[in-house]
Amino acid sequence: MESFGGRLHRAVAERGPLCVGIDPHPGLLARWGLSDDVNGLERFSRTVVEALGDRVAVVKPQSAFFERFGSRGVAVLESTIRQLRDSGSLVLLDVKRGDIGSTVAAYASAYLDPSSPLYVDAVTASPYLGVGSLAPMFELAAAHGGGVFVLALTSNPEGAAVQRARGADGRTVAQTVIDEIAQLNRGAKPLGSFGLVVGATIGDTGHDLSALHGPLLAPGLGAQGATAADLRTVFGTALPSVLPSYSREVLHAGPDVAALRAAAERVLTECRAALGEARTE
Repeated sequence: MESFGGRLHRAVAERGPLCVGIDPHPGLLARWGLSDDVNGLERFSRTVVEALGDRVAVVKPQSAFFERFGSRGVAVLESTIRQLRDSGSLVLLDVKRGDIGSTVAAYASAYLDPSSPLYVDAVTASPYLGVGSLAPMFELAAAHGGGVFVLALTSNPEGAAVQRARGADGRTVAQTVIDEIAQLNRGAKPLGSFGLVVGATIGDTGHDLSALHGPLLAPGLGAQGATAADLRTVFGTALPSVLPSYSREVLHAGPDVAALRAAAERVLTECRAALGEARTE
């Protein structure tokens, strides 16, 4: 199977550098005039897939907003994943899992094994039990052409106390994560399958992302305060690897399909303007 990095590189070339989240939280369901139940969840998700599934490079369902409805919500998530795959978009499931041993192996099987009903192209993961604890995810992803985006520098203010703490070698925890993920991508062409999550709102990171050779997921754009122009400040020379991620900025345009498409096209145009020069260098 083609690697996730290869598929992502091709999808961005064909559809543009954009990831859009499916985040059906109660306030957004209400904004769309939908009930805060499984029926509302299903209608919301189906509409986003109809509007964007055949146009956006990556769609990122937030698993928690499906899980809160129990087994019926997870069934909607499974259906949404199938619909997105049929539409041709890559599916990045935002689950932020992290554990050790057989437990992280089970998470890997749930999301990165093609036999699973929750099988997706890539997942988000938390490295704070040690990057090495995620080895079963990395191994299964590599075996089946999947990807893993590991949290590195997040936008939430509480994250800095952990992520910017320094170890005995002088590196921050975040830089250690960055460097270990970069090692996993060594020799990959055209792009590694193991990425990082770096918030678009954090400004100049003071960290070296230049050796990653993998994708950089940049949440926090739009309603959370960052603009496409801010990406240059945050990512610097790593800008060509950035995958901008929007949720509310696009989703607030719903439930009208045409309006959702227009919102996605607008932010994609902004991202192309911010990233275009870097991607052609």
